[in-house]
Amino acid sequence: SDPWGVTIDANTKFCVDIYDNAMLVIALNNLMELLPDRQSKWQPLKEKIAHNIMQYLWDKDRQKFIPHLYLDGSPFPDDFDENAIYYHGGTAVAIEAGLLDTSQIRTSLNKMISNVRKSGAASIGLTLYPPYPKWAFENKGMYPYGYQNGGDWTWFGGRMIQQLVHYGFVRESFEQIRPMVERVVANDGFYEWYTVDNQPEGSGTFRGSAGVLFKAITILEAWARS
Repeated sequence: SDPWGVTIDANTKFCVDIYDNAMLVIALNNLMELLPDRQSKWQPLKEKIAHNIMQYLWDKDRQKFIPHLYLDGSPFPDDFDENAIYYHGGTAVAIEAGLLDTSQIRTSLNKMISNVRKSGAASIGLTLYPPYPKWAFENKGMYPYGYQNGGDWTWFGGRMIQQLVHYGFVRESFEQIRPMVERVVANDGFYEWYTVDNQPEGSGTFRGSAGVLFKAITILEAWARS
């Protein structure tokens, strides 16, 4: 309802989503790691949030997270099935938060790979698929496969790679990290995001991209040495 999508006004539709709640779970896990003597205070809250995430945001039938749970009705018309959209980024962060089991992670990875093939994108860093239609956003940068509407972000893809190694999907992690590393070399930079035809966009020194790739590679090297 706003050209930049950052202003709260009378048209704002408040909602709950997987990305923000998974990040909160991660933050609570990190807090308890830093302050183990306060775990008795924060652990119950974390468990309650995690339980509610899976109760209200996980679609058991489709084996995916719903995009949004609206507090006062969806902003979209009745004939638009928003739940047909698969959120790669939100799912990757949910796995990082420890919300999915190994079977659910396998299903999630298979869906991501399938979506990459159907979209023509280069990597599982694809933020979501299929993208929202052009009319869904006031922000003109959120066209189909633009920016967070189906752009390919190593910032998300690298996080998924890390979790694949953590949960034992090492071969799959090596296969899926290759296009991310190859385009860093080809474009001589850590770009913010990539188009569906793998063209770099945004900053070429995006620390978020460099950081998650470095961590993913470090985790893979540690696995190889173990």
